[in-house]
Amino acid sequence: MATTKGDIKDAGLAGGGWRRIEWAAREMDVVRIIRERFAREKPLLGIKLAACLHVTSETANLALALRDGGAEVSLCASNPLSTQDDVAAALDAEDGISVFAVRGEDNDTYYAHINAALDGGPHVTMDDGADLVATLHSTRREKLEGLIGGTEETTTGVIRLSSLADEGKLMYPIIAVNDAETKHFFDNRYGTGQSTLDGITRATNVLWAGKNVVVAGYGWCGKGVAMRAKGMGSNTIVTEINPVRALEAAMDGHRVMTMDEAAPIGDIFITLTGGMKAVDKRHVETMKDGAIVANSGHFNVEIDIEALEEMADGKQEARDCVDEYLMQDGRKLYLLGEGRLINLAAAEGHPSAVMDMSFANQALSAEYLAQRAGSLVNKVHTVPQDIDQEVGRLKLAAMGISIDTLSDEQQQYLESWRIGT
Repeated sequence: MATTKGDIKDAGLAGGGWRRIEWAAREMDVVRIIRERFAREKPLLGIKLAACLHVTSETANLALALRDGGAEVSLCASNPLSTQDDVAAALDAEDGISVFAVRGEDNDTYYAHINAALDGGPHVTMDDGADLVATLHSTRREKLEGLIGGTEETTTGVIRLSSLADEGKLMYPIIAVNDAETKHFFDNRYGTGQSTLDGITRATNVLWAGKNVVVAGYGWCGKGVAMRAKGMGSNTIVTEINPVRALEAAMDGHRVMTMDEAAPIGDIFITLTGGMKAVDKRHVETMKDGAIVANSGHFNVEIDIEALEEMADGKQEARDCVDEYLMQDGRKLYLLGEGRLINLAAAEGHPSAVMDMSFANQALSAEYLAQRAGSLVNKVHTVPQDIDQEVGRLKLAAMGISIDTLSDEQQQYLESWRIGT
């Protein structure tokens, strides 16, 4: 039996994992370009990097780029149901990469894997949801020494880390990759929009046309999901707490109402708020028979699963990734993917082409941190604009698209106050 450096399900799955990794690489031209440069220049030489990300074929291409850049990479999962075990096996067989991730791992194993990724004493962290950074700041504080910086992939993680920074307790600088324009404009909107509907469709085989689809949260992820559901013929309903986003949803052609109003009429509920209990006990009480509930926000706290469990007389698995709850009044409600990210629990996550930009930002931000070790203050930083622009430029070039550039005269006009009517 093949030996492993980390903790994976089965090293024998590596062959299938490589086929999946190579398929994803076909639409990850920006990461490929960066990987080729990293292999020549070795900007991460001597850097130990601990990453807590979804262990997918797209993440594998990022890990290989980081490794080729000179980094020693330890990778664990940022969600118990997002790991592709064959990909984990393929990566763990590579020199310079150790993987600690098994699909379906329990909570204790999940955190044991996070701790294993930290054991080597990283200089740089990559996080998706901030569980790795939270562990460093709570139970593994001895590993804070030597850290030069980190990156954060998703909205929920940025919120958590910004809170930590606001309390003056963030112990090293973090770059909010999530907030790069080439991340949230595309990954959150087009990636989440497509992959969320893909996950729900795979789990249920539901027809979207004619369904009342309730989208909780109208950030970039919610916009993408609502747009795609509407395009499939659904009657879209948006719930929001932000008046400006609610107004935007209304002008985008969606019905806007409170979740209390939406609960009795919704056929499919999708939470994307970044908060907790967007679907609460009182909403469950009024849902119609056959309602489907799914989450595409980072953590499963967006749905009050504990209340659902308490209110039900029985529970059974209706299909893979579909739990049927028999309520006391005879209604049947369906929770998908244990309330975890449905696009990864029941499908394959975002398309490779959109993750290409997100992970390009990750790789270039890691290089930026390595180049500026010790010079950045301990706060949440935005992705430097030149990195964001470079990712956009490389993506356009990979798509065969050319754009205009300003002439000297046009540039002078934009920069001067003297030229007017």
